[in-house]
Amino acid sequence: MPAPSTPAKPRGLALMFGWRRVRFVLIASTAVGVLFGFGWQPNMLSLIQRTVTIGLVAMIAFGIFEQWPKRLPRWCLRWVLQVVFVALSIPPTVVAIYVASTPKGSVPFYKEGKRLEGFGMLMTLGMFLAPWAALGALVRQKEALARSQALAFDLERSELERQALDARLRLLQAQVAPHFLFNTLANVQALVDAGSPQAAAVLRSLIAYLRAAVPRLHEAATTLAQEIDLVQAYLELMHMRMPDRLQFALCVDESARALRCPPMTLLTLVENAVRHGIDPSEEGGRIDITVERRGERCLIRVADTGVGFAQSHGLGTGLSTLRERLALIFGDAAQLRVTVREPHGVCAEVEIPAREAAA
Repeated sequence: MPAPSTPAKPRGLALMFGWRRVRFVLIASTAVGVLFGFGWQPNMLSLIQRTVTIGLVAMIAFGIFEQWPKRLPRWCLRWVLQVVFVALSIPPTVVAIYVASTPKGSVPFYKEGKRLEGFGMLMTLGMFLAPWAALGALVRQKEALARSQALAFDLERSELERQALDARLRLLQAQVAPHFLFNTLANVQALVDAGSPQAAAVLRSLIAYLRAAVPRLHEAATTLAQEIDLVQAYLELMHMRMPDRLQFALCVDESARALRCPPMTLLTLVENAVRHGIDPSEEGGRIDITVERRGERCLIRVADTGVGFAQSHGLGTGLSTLRERLALIFGDAAQLRVTVREPHGVCAEVEIPAREAAA
């Protein structure tokens, strides 16, 4: 999945006459006209019209040099160019306003004291306020760009972290497949080496089991019902190999069957109990499997009466890999607990959020 991208920045007229920019200029120019319009001749409205015109011309100058020229010499800063030309746009604009507002045949504005005074005031306001407004807009642009870049970096980092977790999870699931398959094939080989008449039947059961199990090894999630079916097939397979040394029982809460479960979770617990608990024991043992839903949580328990910690050589890679897979999928919301049973045996419990599988 590609990393999320930020929306393209508007260019050309869309940037120059963006609604937010035009709205700000209209509001600010009108506010200046109202503030200084009391006593203005002939009236306040005429001053507002002039301040709005000056503001729009300054906005156009700001927008032009925001995009043109596309490349500047290294010694020339674009923001300086924008502020300078905003300031330079004021004098010709004010002059044009007064020339256009002078009726034909009337005395030029620069020869009338009142109009010349108004011209000077308007020129001073424009030359002082417009560059500062441009600087304020540039600061806001820089802040908005910094926020946008920070958001884009955060999104990209989150996406990369998610991809890394997915890759790690796929690697762990890939480790589960050969780990389980090799262990099962080793059991079949032991029967063949011993010349057991059950070897052919066990092999047929194994082939049927693998046809159902292998396609699920790399799925992101299965249901507990599917996990239970796999475990039952596995235990029946193991029972054929050692009928006098393995007993098992399943106690499943029907409301838990439809819950989502990472693939091979229950099977890993059961296979671990067989390999490290029952197999090393001369007397064999019993495996009790319990799956129950407790409100928003689901508890999976596999308890065996095998040799326990003392005689087994650890719990193998299965449980350590499972613990890591659960952490990657559920974070702190999942727990894997392994405890000693008396007089001997091990109890492994997995507690995960109770989430219904998608229909």
